[in-house]
Amino acid sequence: MATLNDLLRASTRLDAPDREWLHLLVGDWQLISDLSFADLVLWVRRTAPEDPSAPVLTGGPIDSIQVGEWVAVSHVRPNTGQMAFYDDVVTRAAPPHLRTLIEDAFENQGVVRSPQVHHHDEVRVRDEAFPVSRAGRPIAVVSRHTNLGGRTPTRLELTYVSIGDALVRMVAEGAFPTMAAPSSGPRGAPRVGDGVIRLDADGLVLYASPNAISSIHRLGHKGAVIGTVLATIVAEVLSRSESPVDESLALVLTGRAAWRTELSSRSATITLRAVPIMERRQRVGALILSRDVTELRRRERELLTKDATIREIHHRVKNNLQTVAALLRLQGRRLPDGQAKTALEEAVRRVGTIALVHETLSQGFDETVDFDEIAVRGLQAVVEVATSEHQVHSTVIGSFGRMRAEDATSMAMVISELVQNAAEHGLADRDGLIEVRAERRVEDGDDIIVVTITDDGAGLPTGFRPGLAGLGTRIVTSLVGDLRGTIRWANREPSGTIVTFNARLRRIDRDR
Repeated sequence: MATLNDLLRASTRLDAPDREWLHLLVGDWQLISDLSFADLVLWVRRTAPEDPSAPVLTGGPIDSIQVGEWVAVSHVRPNTGQMAFYDDVVTRAAPPHLRTLIEDAFENQGVVRSPQVHHHDEVRVRDEAFPVSRAGRPIAVVSRHTNLGGRTPTRLELTYVSIGDALVRMVAEGAFPTMAAPSSGPRGAPRVGDGVIRLDADGLVLYASPNAISSIHRLGHKGAVIGTVLATIVAEVLSRSESPVDESLALVLTGRAAWRTELSSRSATITLRAVPIMERRQRVGALILSRDVTELRRRERELLTKDATIREIHHRVKNNLQTVAALLRLQGRRLPDGQAKTALEEAVRRVGTIALVHETLSQGFDETVDFDEIAVRGLQAVVEVATSEHQVHSTVIGSFGRMRAEDATSMAMVISELVQNAAEHGLADRDGLIEVRAERRVEDGDDIIVVTITDDGAGLPTGFRPGLAGLGTRIVTSLVGDLRGTIRWANREPSGTIVTFNARLRRIDRDR
């Protein structure tokens, strides 16, 4: 499916600023559609593009559209009422009854309504068209199609339509969309269905929808909303609240600038968006959209508190493990050289490896870690401790990527044990190199990582059998099993050892 930019470049000679203006309009025209209870369709006159790099679109209705005809490049349906078109009309040419309407709107640079009601799929539809203007000239046309239904509109609907009409006139004058408006904001941006407030030029509330009145009452205001200056209401609420005040709040409450803000009291939090209403470049009022986001913000705070608690737990576990390692190290220093002292030194290294994983988790925002940092730091720590008489270099090739905490702990322990064995036994009497290589891939929908650890030392002892080896090898075999993988030891030519193991990693929840 071609994007709006592809359609504009392939079908018109509009320059980049004009195309960007249409992108801004389409990014915000859901507001007009919802206020109008109508479908909106964006039309451009098809011309031969001058840009040789413009995409060539083939297939579908667009093939039959001739130069000079009007082609639909975008379509939006209302969230607040019945739609007029069930099928998507993008890439289709304007039908004859709409072509005249579109031409009149483009030539006269004003809003044009069809004198007749048309039937579309057994639905009575009222058609209108208005130009999209930029820099004082029309660049496209939007048609508005209202499903008339069969009932009398309510006061709310009539008010919404009048505000939608004002925005339509602003589009025709080139005053909407607004370049200064923020393109994005925090979760909970208000929509028409959440609450609508209509202000006059002085900030007096002329109309407020039931949802908007409810959200203001939840802030703590007990009196009337309609007929009161909105800024006065909010000032009275804030006087009883200790919440910080956004510096842009005054601009939004008076409707003087197209902006968004958030307002919090002791009892509720609402988001506000202001859209100044202009007539002939003069501000005559404003549309304020409001949304009660109290529960949304409460859940966000809970998640932040939960994340902070989890990070603090990992931090304390890391500290406790380091304390255990320190106690074991002190105990080891009191023992004479022998098996007991060696066992304590290995225990210190293993506890330190687990502590390294928890340290990394304490610095993140979820239960996954970037294992590349752990691999490098762990490799360097093991090599530095295990080799004191000979010069052993180490390197990590490839990327482990992110993995869940339970996989990271087992992976770190396996690598630590294998590197320790390579440094302590394979390179006990010589200089050398230990290389850790990681390769990650997807097999049958599973995330597989293959790790190869090589050294250029003495190689495996004669008659080596993993099942009869020492504690470290048995730990490695058990942990690789926990990772749902396999491991293989082999001699390396001309000298050294190569150990290859694979792990089937647990799936990471991308929505966390």
